[in-house]
Amino acid sequence: MARLKEKVVIITGSSRGIGKGTARVLAEEGAKVAITDVLDEEGNNLAKEIKDSGGEADYWHLDVADVENVSQVFREVNDKFGAINVLVNNAGISGANKPTHQLSEEEWDKVMAINVKGVFLCTKQAISYMESAGEGSIINLSSIYGIIGAPDIPPYHASKGAVRLMTKTDALLYASKNIRVNSIHPGFIWTPLVENMAKESEGGIEKFRETLNSMHPVGHVGEPEDIAYGVLYLASSESKFITGSELVIDGGYTAK
Repeated sequence: MARLKEKVVIITGSSRGIGKGTARVLAEEGAKVAITDVLDEEGNNLAKEIKDSGGEADYWHLDVADVENVSQVFREVNDKFGAINVLVNNAGISGANKPTHQLSEEEWDKVMAINVKGVFLCTKQAISYMESAGEGSIINLSSIYGIIGAPDIPPYHASKGAVRLMTKTDALLYASKNIRVNSIHPGFIWTPLVENMAKESEGGIEKFRETLNSMHPVGHVGEPEDIAYGVLYLASSESKFITGSELVIDGGYTAK
């Protein structure tokens, strides 16, 4: 199929996990994919994999919290592919897992710089290119914890709540310009980040995964592709009447 034929897509944080799965799916659907991350070896390997499979992709080193780097990468992507039609703001970190009163200012600021400022800087750059293209779809990766709370990782939860509201504001600001902005709210997805958490847990990977599985009514955690197909829908013209919305992909977690 070619649901994104000739569309140029930038995906931040796409060397691993959800971003990597999304890059593969969108490339299979005809998109020209700009893979961006700070994990250069893995990003370049993914770009090669996509090209070897007949897709179109390239890799750029991108620190989403660095305004000059963001500006340069977006300009280079536009120069190479001729447009920017879709932005997937996926880059993010979990940060320090401490109660609020034990967090340092530096620990708080580190999460906000990537998870919130990064979304701001990339969206800011994308808008003018999308205006030139006459259309755009911005997809922000929030979390179930941008909707509900939990007694852990306060900076992460705050950042994902911010992304949820940033999405709605930008959806209203740019709707008249044919630029749609939506957020996706994943439940627990089995990514290298989650797997590393499992390795460090007391019971080991198997026990950790069993616990995560039990937290979701469908009986299991998600895979990166579960989120990727949601991104594909929001990136395509099939979702042309959707903006300012929240797509929750969580195995029923928030329905409880």
